[in-house]
Amino acid sequence: MKRDFQSSLALLLLRVGSGALILTHGIPKLMRLFSGSEIKFADPFGLGPVISLGLATFAEVVCAILVIIGFKTRLAVVPLIITMLTAAFYAHWDDPFGRKELPLLFCIVFVSLLLTGGGKYSLDKVKKRSR
Repeated sequence: MKRDFQSSLALLLLRVGSGALILTHGIPKLMRLFSGSEIKFADPFGLGPVISLGLATFAEVVCAILVIIGFKTRLAVVPLIITMLTAAFYAHWDDPFGRKELPLLFCIVFVSLLLTGGGKYSLDKVKKRSR
């Protein structure tokens, strides 16, 4: 029982902490997207800088909020994983490892959440209980 509580608490901390921290990267992107100024942003998939910024913003704001509340956690981390891999291996390709380290660390966390799900203290679990 104690181990289950500790594991559930650890997943809650991992979800809320990583979601909140990635949100601090997403909010400035959201402001930039709606600023009305010319958008300069990496375009790794050839979709254009506006769409690329929009996709990164979606991941780092909408998906981050879903991760924080634990709703559709496994689905929500997929865009975050793609965004972090793109940041590490495209946007920061020529940078020293120290610049790649943060997106790679976030990627590891989000892959862990993909494997485990949101945990006991998540909306996913509340929704399962109500069925």
